[in-house]
Amino acid sequence: MKFIFEVRMKPGYTVAEYAEAWIEASEIIQQAPGARGTYLHRKIGEPDTLLAIAHWESKAHRDAKDDRRSEIVRGILEKHARTCEITVIGEFEEPEWQVLPPRRD
Repeated sequence: MKFIFEVRMKPGYTVAEYAEAWIEASEIIQQAPGARGTYLHRKIGEPDTLLAIAHWESKAHRDAKDDRRSEIVRGILEKHARTCEITVIGEFEEPEWQVLPPRRD
């Protein structure tokens, strides 16, 4: 499953600062059972806005993680709550349909 949210930087906080903290927290969170990676995408035309995607084996795995166990993760999430506007887009199952380009060898 994918947990997707939008992150807008508040004045005085940069995408680079967010990304640095994101990587630090993500390295810890990715040790949780079922974690499958995270991605940040910068929005075209809005350089202070990111799309964040966290991949999990299942919703149950994501729901079972406990960010409070790590003081580092807890501190990063608290800072981001003050320095960013975070909008949860939603939780999505893996795709049921895919249309991929033909392989070119």
